[in-house]
Amino acid sequence: MADGPSPKATSDVDLCVSIVGHWSREVLDGRGYGDYQSMGMSGGQYDILREVVDSARAARRKGAGNIDVLVERQAREGCTAWYRSGGPGEGPWR
Repeated sequence: MADGPSPKATSDVDLCVSIVGHWSREVLDGRGYGDYQSMGMSGGQYDILREVVDSARAARRKGAGNIDVLVERQAREGCTAWYRSGGPGEGPWR
């Protein structure tokens, strides 16, 4: 058995950012919305997704160039704030 560094655990915020970022790009590229459960998201993550997509669409209309940077930044801000305030509740939809 090889000794080496243990794999790093992904934080809740980083996982949220990854999920929200992925689905935001899918939606912005026209590959559609599903319901939050089919996307593997909680209701709170889905709320963040909708805010990110709305902002990205508005930025595109204004001619913004690199939407990926905006998506990443807003997903991180939304997820960080969400987990700071408690993150998911007791039901799977939160």
